[in-house]
Amino acid sequence: MKWSNILLILMPVLILSCQVPTENQDDLMVYKAVFHAPPERTPSSKTPDAPLAGNGDIGITMGGKPEKLTFYIGKNDFWRAYPVYPGGGIALPGGLDIDIAELKEASYYAEQLFGKASIKGKFIKNDLKIDVNAWVASTANVVVIEMSASQDCQAKLRLWAAEGNTSVTSEGFDGVSWVTRSFENTPLLEWPSHVVMAMNVTNAVNFKDQILHLEAGKRIYVTVSVFSNHDAENWKEKAISQARSMTVYSVEKIKRDHEQWWKDFWNQSHIEIGDTLIEKYYYASQYLIASTTRAGKFAPGIWGCFVTKDSSAWGGDYHLNYNYQAPYWALYSSNHVDLSDNFDQPLLDYMVKGKEHARKLLNVKGIYYPVGIGPKGLCTTRWPLTPDEMEKRYGTRENTIDDGYKFLGQKINAVFSIGNMLMRFYSTYEQEYAERIYPYMLECADFWEDYLKFEDGRYVICMDHFNEVMPNLRNKGQWRDRLGDFNSTLSLGLVKMLFKGMIDVSSFLEKDLPRQEKWQHITDHLSSFPVGETEGRLSLKNMERGPGNKEVRPVGLNRVSIHGLILPGGVCGPVTDSVFNKMLLEDVAHWQDKVKESPEWGNTLGNGIETCFPAAVRVGYNSDKILEYLKARIARQSYPNLWIIQSGGGTETLSAVPMTVNEMLMQSYEGTIRIFPNWNRHKNASFDKLRAYGAFLISSNLKKGEIQNVRLFSEKGRSCTIENPWPGKSVRLFRNSKKSEILSGEILTFPTMVNEHLEIDKLN
Repeated sequence: MKWSNILLILMPVLILSCQVPTENQDDLMVYKAVFHAPPERTPSSKTPDAPLAGNGDIGITMGGKPEKLTFYIGKNDFWRAYPVYPGGGIALPGGLDIDIAELKEASYYAEQLFGKASIKGKFIKNDLKIDVNAWVASTANVVVIEMSASQDCQAKLRLWAAEGNTSVTSEGFDGVSWVTRSFENTPLLEWPSHVVMAMNVTNAVNFKDQILHLEAGKRIYVTVSVFSNHDAENWKEKAISQARSMTVYSVEKIKRDHEQWWKDFWNQSHIEIGDTLIEKYYYASQYLIASTTRAGKFAPGIWGCFVTKDSSAWGGDYHLNYNYQAPYWALYSSNHVDLSDNFDQPLLDYMVKGKEHARKLLNVKGIYYPVGIGPKGLCTTRWPLTPDEMEKRYGTRENTIDDGYKFLGQKINAVFSIGNMLMRFYSTYEQEYAERIYPYMLECADFWEDYLKFEDGRYVICMDHFNEVMPNLRNKGQWRDRLGDFNSTLSLGLVKMLFKGMIDVSSFLEKDLPRQEKWQHITDHLSSFPVGETEGRLSLKNMERGPGNKEVRPVGLNRVSIHGLILPGGVCGPVTDSVFNKMLLEDVAHWQDKVKESPEWGNTLGNGIETCFPAAVRVGYNSDKILEYLKARIARQSYPNLWIIQSGGGTETLSAVPMTVNEMLMQSYEGTIRIFPNWNRHKNASFDKLRAYGAFLISSNLKKGEIQNVRLFSEKGRSCTIENPWPGKSVRLFRNSKKSEILSGEILTFPTMVNEHLEIDKLN
């Protein structure tokens, strides 16, 4: 079956639910997710399929039927700090049930609105219509649920704390109803977590014994204040006090602040590509990531703040071999850098343990991280603590592998995050940020200086594995025969990224300059990326040699090798090495050979949609085909809330569409800004304030096959290098709206000043 036929079969459902922009809407955010039936996969141990709203710390998931709505309330900092999952990891604080018996068998309609960051529901039974508008305040720790009815009725409210899993709960009434949930004083718990939810009802004439009387046409505000011990020492008192203080006036003030925050967020960047489906998922992904991460708050785990039960998959932790890093990738180019501000803290907090692992397990300097960590120095990935449990889950009684920690044969877990750090550094050149990350980077450099071996004039990497290597029930606990990767492509790419970045950040900070000679020597003499011949062409290998020193056949560029070479590695591309890039492009072209009846281009159903699609753009694969395959992938696996799902993780998919589109419209990761580098020039498109390396904000417009102009804002006054948007033509540079120099050539380079506005126009 052809791809076009697959799309014809799959696309109608998506197209019917796609909300087309209308002129009477506020802002550009006119897309929305629409629900015509209650969610079917909520609660879930993974991504819920329900309407979602959040403020980057607190998230609400609207489950249930009209007669019994359940708002699950998640919080990024509420963890059971236990080192093994299931059991350990992020936990569910609780929720709020709203029972309206008269709505039994009522119609269900809900919208997830991006512009207002709210969930609107409309439930109708005969003459009774209940309207609900739920949102999480962007500037306060409060959930607000607005309700109104077309005729008098009553609703029963039940605020509840989740129970079990060694937690302790309590409830009470102190002017407002409240519930608490705590994890403390249990063996192996590394730190306590407490959370309180305090509920108030505002503008109600009669609210007693949890029964709320709704009067026809009158709007009621149900507020739930949510605080943890990580927010404040007096967490319980603070929530109760805030809940008591809620009035119609204060809620409306919070709502205005909330909507202003989101208005400012959407004004940070903008794209238009003439494709309503892709645009819808572009902005949906940005809405969802902005709902689940925020500066000054705990970083989100695999499922963000949309947790609907304890013991979520992989403990909802920070998985360091791509899952933790990937959700942030599109934030940098989309000019939402502030949302990435919480990324580094868990990594910095684990440095003490990381040094101990490196010294004790490998006898080297620097830091060595397991595959999964949590906040505040927590390791979430210990092997089961008893031989019996180990045998039950992994087919072996050996629970002391690597001193009981899951490294899974990989040494790259610490260095992987350097990719995100460098993406932010190159995008902003912030002095304070460089100072923050430099100690971590230096520890990674210490590790790899010590771990690398110099043989026959090159640095080689032994025993760092391309894939995770571990015992499991399928291999009956036998796994050591899979150890022995030599020069993994993943490892070579990430290590090269590290030392190139070390030189750049060291120079910027003017620190450790004498060490740069060694770092440059490693960069220049690191083993080449392994390739081999297949079907008469050169193709990428996963590693130079495999376990037992065996030769391996080339399998081409894939999700894992992309991480080392292209994203987040950024050490390959058409500017860096056009010959090598041509080979990678040929590898991508052969992905379609693996597609049969299933629209799984790039093997992205399990993991990889956020990796393979942007990588295909960067190497130069046909943009129309990429968008065609991307639409088929969306149609294959996505929820009504517009969350594109996969079997291996959650939040990482939120970077897939924005990163793919951004890279089509503007690239800068190789030190040269390129405008519409991989876009069909016959299709009109525009972008506003995408962020480029060098701390530039770039805007441009493509119309009728011609780039109209290029506008730049220089934040830090760095030299700008840009590929001439009009090959063979001279250009006029405008500085702060005044004519300046005339430039010519294939590559244009010119100095800039701090906070300078620039424009490039083609000379006639």
